[in-house]
Amino acid sequence: MTVLVTGGAGYIGSHMVWNLVDAGEDVVVIDRLSTGFEWAVPTEARLQVGDINDQPFVERVIAEFGVTEIIHFAGSIVVPESVSDPLGYYLNNTVASRALIESAVRCGVKHFIFSSTAAVYGSPRQMPVQETQPPAPESPYGTSKWMTELMLRDTAAAHPLTFAALRYFNVAGADPKGRTGQSTKGATHLIKVASETALGKRTHMDVYGTDYDTPDGTCVRDYIHVSDLADAHAQALRYLRGGGESLIANCGYGHGYSVLQVLDTVRRVVGKEFDVRFAGRRPGDATSIVADASIARERFGWTPRFDDLDRIVADALSWEENLSRRNAR
Repeated sequence: MTVLVTGGAGYIGSHMVWNLVDAGEDVVVIDRLSTGFEWAVPTEARLQVGDINDQPFVERVIAEFGVTEIIHFAGSIVVPESVSDPLGYYLNNTVASRALIESAVRCGVKHFIFSSTAAVYGSPRQMPVQETQPPAPESPYGTSKWMTELMLRDTAAAHPLTFAALRYFNVAGADPKGRTGQSTKGATHLIKVASETALGKRTHMDVYGTDYDTPDGTCVRDYIHVSDLADAHAQALRYLRGGGESLIANCGYGHGYSVLQVLDTVRRVVGKEFDVRFAGRRPGDATSIVADASIARERFGWTPRFDDLDRIVADALSWEENLSRRNAR
């Protein structure tokens, strides 16, 4: 059995590849390296540089390496960017995913795990949000992911393919062993941006919106350590291999932190102040969203190991220091 990881040279995807390699899995990676890095892929995994929208290329890789399962991370992920470039997001996320799913069916792939997002919920009325809540995405990013979930649902009903769509919440942190982390220049993840600012890589950072209906006026999110998210995908893979039925599951810790609370944590962990400026709201940002991850815990036994904001921030800061040393070579 060989697992194909799309986007495996990127932030979350590279953590997934390391998780699989650590477990002794046979892994092949497809990544076009638009935002990923060749060095982030362990040498034990075979990197194939290309686009998942190129079906002859994808089907050649599946056949050549005997791929039986796909874990799909490739795609665009910035909510405000999706608002300004919706067609680009529907191309990179929805159209490309359709091509990948069709290739999987043609080549007899058995299991498909899709890295979805909590953005499919928009601003939920009840929290923690459960998977039964009707999707109401507020950005093309969220809609593009939801459309892929629908394609997987309908494809699984028509073909011998089982899937798991994992709706992850706000991913942060880095590999505790220091092997990979968020490395993209100009990244927009809050903890990444705050870590860069605290270490002097940015002159300042902006907080977008201070008038939300939250205790301190800033958005509230459920921050999940990237290694726990990779574990959730690995557990979902084992669940499907064991005959589990297709499912959709949230991946989050069930409690949220506001933007200002996160910045206070970064200040405490790093031990110094940094320049924070306030700006208006960004389009597409939900007010507050926190996960109910009962399905992931109960159906495939996901047990988070890094549910601690200080630990998430410390790993993110450590990776920023590693990245500075790497870039200085």
